[in-house]
Amino acid sequence: MKISYLDAFSGISGDMTVGALLDAGADRTALLDMLGSLQTGASFRVEKTKRRGIAASKFHVDTAQKTGHRHLSHILDMIERADLPALVKRNSAAVFQTLGAAEAKVHDIPIEKVHFHEVGAVDSICDIVGACAGFHLLGIDAIYSSALNVGSGTVKTEHGILPVPAPATAELLKGKPIYASGPSFELTTPTGAAIASTLAQEFGRMPAMRVCATGYGAGDKDCSEQANVLRVLVGEASTATEAAIVSVLEANIDDATPQVLGFAMERLFDAGALDVTLESVLMKKNRPGTLLRILATPENRESLVQIVFEETTTLGLRMYSAERRVKERRTVEVETGRGKIRIKVAEDGSFSPEYEDCRKLALAAGVPLKQILVEANLAFLKQSR
Repeated sequence: MKISYLDAFSGISGDMTVGALLDAGADRTALLDMLGSLQTGASFRVEKTKRRGIAASKFHVDTAQKTGHRHLSHILDMIERADLPALVKRNSAAVFQTLGAAEAKVHDIPIEKVHFHEVGAVDSICDIVGACAGFHLLGIDAIYSSALNVGSGTVKTEHGILPVPAPATAELLKGKPIYASGPSFELTTPTGAAIASTLAQEFGRMPAMRVCATGYGAGDKDCSEQANVLRVLVGEASTATEAAIVSVLEANIDDATPQVLGFAMERLFDAGALDVTLESVLMKKNRPGTLLRILATPENRESLVQIVFEETTTLGLRMYSAERRVKERRTVEVETGRGKIRIKVAEDGSFSPEYEDCRKLALAAGVPLKQILVEANLAFLKQSR
């Protein structure tokens, strides 16, 4: 299955989405032909540009009609009459339905009476249809999105100066993960929020995938804090059952006893650490010490940091993110002469007996652990024939 991931670390807008999809390889001629069939009288340009040194594509809609008030029914009729694939029509109509519902809620009026202002202008209609066309041309079966950076400050609209996120954007992103970081202006527009909230089936960390293409869509401004681009990653869904960003916590400790460090390790595991290791190191002033390293899910990071400060003598920690990838695996049970043992079997056929099962049988039988491991391996090989 072909999937795409919207990496909205600098927000998302309609034109950024179209630019990113074109940059990722969507057929430019086919996409512009689809937009031309809307018969808006607009012309289109795709400009190669840079944002903070990152090469990106900027999608432009050139039209003399800068504003325009359209009802939802007029826009849906325009989409239906255009020469578009059925899926592009359905997705485009769905995005506008979502947008219309948000505007109706914000203004407390029936959806039929909503006048689309900025989002009803020709350029925004082309942005939404262009985004849906781009996903179709790339053969995307499923869309995922990161948490959305909405920006901060205020934005000028036809309703006056409003806080970021604008009311319609905030309504569209109910229940979705958002945050504000970087420059003080609007990063996620209503059009971009409507595209993401309608088409993305899941928000959060990147799904397991084999990336085959990336694309960058440029925003209007080139700000100093970060590259103002939307990144789209396109690839095949991976069979990895766990592909996640994890937090790595590290501390060099030269004044703690083995008892203290051992107890800290137990508490960290009990609190949900994915892994905890202790490594001998030679520190400054030629002092032998211990490197404490913890793997944690982002949601558990702060609680584990607190345990380290409570249970060890360190005054500081290093924290950084890393990708954790785990093979798809299943568990089977084998029968040995001493009892049942679970075997972990990876997608490539490699296998390993469950340590705790082997440990219990070794203690119960009074035989070396290595003997139980051999018997478990032989039982699995025999059962797999």
